[in-house]
Amino acid sequence: MAVSGGILVLRALGLGDLLTAVPALRALRRAFENERLVLAAPENLRDIVELIDAVDELLPTAGLGELSWPGEPPRLAVNLHGRGPESIHDLLAKDPVEVITHRHPDFPGLDGPEWPADVHEVDRWCRLLEAARIPADRADLALPPPPGPSPAPGAVVIHPGAAFAARRWPAERYARVARELAGEHRVVVTGSAAEAALVREVTDQAGLPADAALTEDTGLAELASTVAEASLVLCGDTGVGHLATAYGTPSVLLFGPTPPRLWGPPPEAWQHTVLWVGDVGDPHAAEPDAGLLLLHEERVLSAASELLRTGVAHG
Repeated sequence: MAVSGGILVLRALGLGDLLTAVPALRALRRAFENERLVLAAPENLRDIVELIDAVDELLPTAGLGELSWPGEPPRLAVNLHGRGPESIHDLLAKDPVEVITHRHPDFPGLDGPEWPADVHEVDRWCRLLEAARIPADRADLALPPPPGPSPAPGAVVIHPGAAFAARRWPAERYARVARELAGEHRVVVTGSAAEAALVREVTDQAGLPADAALTEDTGLAELASTVAEASLVLCGDTGVGHLATAYGTPSVLLFGPTPPRLWGPPPEAWQHTVLWVGDVGDPHAAEPDAGLLLLHEERVLSAASELLRTGVAHG
């Protein structure tokens, strides 16, 4: 389908990146309520994009250098992808009438705020819009219910995967926590099709039944349902943690090497327990972060058990 005019927003990244941009997307929706808002993001995020009431259309975009915009130039192009220059170049190539982006020395003719290096990801994009006189609500993170039922309502959901090894707590530690919690709760382990081996490693070591392994290869709708109806989510600094925030599902989040003040849940969201030893490292490293490894099973089990015991966990 050809796209005509409208608002083009670039955020061709992952699940967590999409969910942290929801307040900014809703701010744009309110500011331009009569215009079509098109989000350039990966096709595999479609199930979640369709839950975001601010977006009219997904423009499948795998990453930088992949943006295709048929039809007349957009009325406004908004860079929610990064600081540039590649993301800015991709948007300018579509000849938009106006652009909202951070300032970059490669584009001296474009105005915008300086890139803030040490702010929460949600705040970063809200600030960008506020610099363009578009009010944004940083707390506007919730998603509506997913379209289908959970395959494991009320379960404790463990998600051991992460995009980079630096943010992956060891499988054997997840397995021990899963084994202990399974004594009193139903426990399921989630992952993408590419993470099936990791999911099976955790379920096998934990002694969980075969149906405890939940892997998705057709989209994120089932994962969203699983998180939305869980009693508790346990994971690292991943998109699943942001899903828990979006659905108000209690969670234990294992952070490292990136500090939670940059990517964690809102401080006022009391149902989330964030564990972090204070070390900062390379989030793209090929080995688990040394600080993350200082989080031992006993501490994680204690945090999970406390949320479950006090009845904070729902489901």
